[in-house]
Amino acid sequence: MQGFQQDFIELLVRHEVLRFGDFTLKSGRRSPYFVNAGQLRTGSAIAGLGRAYAACLARAGLEFDLVFGPSYKGVPLAVGTAVAIASTSGRDVGFCFDRKEQKDHGEGGWFVGTQPADGMRVVIVDDVVTSGRSIREAAALVRETARVELAGVVVAVDRMERGKTAKTTVAELREELAAPVHAIVNIREVVDALHGRAVTTADGSEQVVVDDARKAAIESYLREHAGQS
Repeated sequence: MQGFQQDFIELLVRHEVLRFGDFTLKSGRRSPYFVNAGQLRTGSAIAGLGRAYAACLARAGLEFDLVFGPSYKGVPLAVGTAVAIASTSGRDVGFCFDRKEQKDHGEGGWFVGTQPADGMRVVIVDDVVTSGRSIREAAALVRETARVELAGVVVAVDRMERGKTAKTTVAELREELAAPVHAIVNIREVVDALHGRAVTTADGSEQVVVDDARKAAIESYLREHAGQS
């Protein structure tokens, strides 16, 4: 595991983006953990998030001109990533996000920020992959707007769950979008990094957030719901 991944996992725990327990997902499925990037609510938190996305993009070697984040949670992801890229590499790439309703006055349109244009290479950033619905919708939106190249997709956490087939959602997205899809970390990497190790939690204390019982619960969940990568 690379240093930026370890730092990112600790950021997720410290801000309670990643929580362990018993949660009911939107799908109705019960999960022993939950990911909510909406917990990143401060400048330093978003800065750390942006650095992780920028590092993942650099490791993947993707070439792109525009970072797109689907509203609403993707807004700070796109902004934070573009800022981090500028500060770490000196590259000045555009960012944009979509409106929930098309604006018919002022500059108008569906997008805020740098507008997708013909020939642009676009990277989509999102928080977590479960069903992949938001990523599919984001890819369709930017492709319908202009003749862009989808250079890739980066998500914070890959839950490694089955999609519509026996494959993981990430594997399905790679095939459907004909583009690389990367995760900063997947859930097994998270468990390996945290198991039996004390980390700083939201209240500032040092705690082991993944003990043997929690690791066993997550492994049991993955045995039932994980897909083929």
